[in-house]
Amino acid sequence: MRILQIVPSISLIYGGPSQMVLGLAPALARQGVEVTVLTTDSNGDIDQKPLDVPLNRPVEQDGYQIIYFRCAPFRRYKFSVDLLKWLNRHAQEFDLAHIHALFSPVSSAAAAVCRQQKLPYILRPLGTLDPADLRKKRQLKQLYAAILERPNLAGAAAVHFTSVQEAKISERFGVSTRDLVIPLGVIPPQSFLKKEGSMKRSQLGIPEDVPLVLFMSRIDPKKGLNLLIPALEKLLELGLNFHFVLAGTNPQDPNYEEKIQSQVQASPLRSHTTITGFVTGELKAALLQAADLFVLPSYYENFGIAVAEAMVLGIPVIISDQVHICQEIRDSESGWVSQLDVAEITELLRIALQNPLERQRRGLHAQEYALKHYSWDAIAAQTIQAYDQILS
Repeated sequence: MRILQIVPSISLIYGGPSQMVLGLAPALARQGVEVTVLTTDSNGDIDQKPLDVPLNRPVEQDGYQIIYFRCAPFRRYKFSVDLLKWLNRHAQEFDLAHIHALFSPVSSAAAAVCRQQKLPYILRPLGTLDPADLRKKRQLKQLYAAILERPNLAGAAAVHFTSVQEAKISERFGVSTRDLVIPLGVIPPQSFLKKEGSMKRSQLGIPEDVPLVLFMSRIDPKKGLNLLIPALEKLLELGLNFHFVLAGTNPQDPNYEEKIQSQVQASPLRSHTTITGFVTGELKAALLQAADLFVLPSYYENFGIAVAEAMVLGIPVIISDQVHICQEIRDSESGWVSQLDVAEITELLRIALQNPLERQRRGLHAQEYALKHYSWDAIAAQTIQAYDQILS
């Protein structure tokens, strides 16, 4: 089986949804699939330098090939004429394309090329079919959908959702689609921590003797920081002692990131908070090791890869009921689920912080569930089964 994985970028700066290809591709390769990843050298949308990678030629990596193409002529939108030319020439050499992202010009055009070349393809929307996401730039997206994404959805062999809830609420623009629900995967804790090493809280300037509440995600309005920050301030008023780590960035909207940082600095939270910016590697591993509680009160989240990363390391989570793996969290007792309400988030944080044994119990449940359901090898097996069904 020869499979193309097509994704606008795999830069760390774009977070887990894009990076998932780097988990799926080697897992597929371990199970005998020939995988070629097509992507661009994009490394951010505003003035960032492109990735320092070879272009227009296969690079062997972890049992699969990856080919990077220069973003041109539209770097801001991760577009690449060279990628599309390559796909047009080589599409017939593959059995199936798995295209990651909708409303991204290179992915939209790649789906059109696949149809023209009669190469079956799967679309993974990355949450962009969520009604809440579609409300952003609504008129532009309606036009884009009518011209490009509706035909792409109609021609897709399947649409890959990462949770049942994502599939349930997603817009299809009047098109009937075949849906696949396959979650994302995470790296098991032993290999993750062994690879990245470890740092102590003291090296990070974080007190050793208080619970650490970790937010590690993109600094974006949809992530619910306007709910979380007041909730944490209320906990301080109630006399609870904790340390908050705000980890993340937003290369697409640095003004919002600066606004959140200023809000924290002007708050009583200032002396109880560490703001790290974007984290990866050893620092990311250290923060996950040190955390007592992971929190993500998003307004909408099709999966929540950061939540799964915390779970696999045994960290209980507090998420909103708009993070689409919330039912799995409830059923497995891997943490707590809140409505989009400051008072309720405050109360669940209070319960978690004042009950270390309950945090430990739910953390163990979180790790057990994540290792069973979010391992890349298990997800690769599900994905191969879906590929076989489509090709047969």
